Amino acid sequence: MKRFGGDKKYLYWGLTAFAVIAASICFYLLLSRWAGVSRAFGALMHIVAPFIWGFAITYLLRPAMVFFERSLTTPFVDRIFKADHRRAFALSRALAIVIAELLMLLVVGALLWLILPQIYSSVNSIVSNSQSYFETIEGWVTRTFEDYPELMAGVTSLLDSASGQLTQWATNTLLPQMTNIISSITSGVYTVVRGIYYVAVGIIVSFYVLFNKEAVAAGAKRVLYCVFTLEAAEKILEGVRFTDKTFMDFISGKLLDSAIIGILCYICCSLMQMPYTLLVSVIVGVTNVIPFFGPFIGAFPSAFIILLVDPMKCLLFLVFILILQQFDGNILGPKILGSTTGVNGFWIMFAIIIGGGFFGFMGMLLGVPVFVVIYTGIKSLTRRKLRRSGLPADYESYENLHHFEPGSGERVEMPPEPTAEERRERRAETRAASKAAGAARAERLRRLINKNARGGKAPDGKDGEGKK
Repeated sequence: MKRFGGDKKYLYWGLTAFAVIAASICFYLLLSRWAGVSRAFGALMHIVAPFIWGFAITYLLRPAMVFFERSLTTPFVDRIFKADHRRAFALSRALAIVIAELLMLLVVGALLWLILPQIYSSVNSIVSNSQSYFETIEGWVTRTFEDYPELMAGVTSLLDSASGQLTQWATNTLLPQMTNIISSITSGVYTVVRGIYYVAVGIIVSFYVLFNKEAVAAGAKRVLYCVFTLEAAEKILEGVRFTDKTFMDFISGKLLDSAIIGILCYICCSLMQMPYTLLVSVIVGVTNVIPFFGPFIGAFPSAFIILLVDPMKCLLFLVFILILQQFDGNILGPKILGSTTGVNGFWIMFAIIIGGGFFGFMGMLLGVPVFVVIYTGIKSLTRRKLRRSGLPADYESYENLHHFEPGSGERVEMPPEPTAEERRERRAETRAASKAAGAARAERLRRLINKNARGGKAPDGKDGEGKK
């Protein structure tokens, strides 16, 4: 160490090179043994899955538990245990957790019991009657385009091809998958047992964490302050609180918004006597959870299902969906979600595409709050760094900025854009200067040609040196 005491950069370079080489070797071993790594990861996920379920249930049920505890169980229990506050707290907390978890199980069970069989019945009906649906569409096309025989022939041929392909896909792919899903839920022994195991252990974990949430939070803070400095720990806690608020507001608000949209869609479609009302409403409600792309993802398959039965009602449904999504985007959504993202629409689209590409549906749902947290953290670090450098942190200071003066830090703006009149004057001046320069070059060339033609004598009879 004494050898490197005077200049530690060589030591740092050596450690960096060692870290890079070690990381490269680990990455190569990971790729070369990917099958074994995947199996090991799958086994690990099977072991920790109940705890993941438990933490997810804990996170989703915490607001409901706090609400029931404050408004229902605590006032009730305090009347019974007026002197024993410790026992009153424990009983109130336990009752609130039980109510929240029973309510969750009741809602999920009711949805599965009511919706899944009807969805399966709707899908089965679509597959069974697909041929007649396409005949209905062909009849509508014939009546609509009877004055245009060439166009009608092309559309009819396209429909025949689509009918065959869709029927084959629905019969060979969609219906067996729906059958497998329903059967796995209703009669698949292993799937049912594994699901019950995950949910049961998850509920136990969530009960423990919710009951001792203050102690769990205190233990985490204790470790945090032990490992990090006071300033770093405070910043981490601030980031955790912001992350928790962002995720909770977004997820709870989006779920509530999507549930309302699904219910409104069901009511309005029932009043308009749309076919497959429940199936269409479930599709619209579920896909509405996805920001930005959700309305488009749900509208197209729903419209196609209705198109198979009645093309005119399909057009009516598209108009209704447009109105419904405008209501959601401009009135309902802002009322429920507020302006919690504060992120440009481009970055929201970016987060959804990247999240969906890597993690599917959950990535599309959680991509926005994750990006909001990352975006806010980067913005906070940028603002802090600029202030430490003595530079302004607001966006307005960098609009129309040319540079900051070294030393003084004085802001120098970009030169103003010339007006149309100024641009015309500059173009005129440029053309005049170019014309003058061209005339001068032509004059010099003419004098040179004349000089060469007269044997090196100038026009006044003198030679090149001014002699007679």
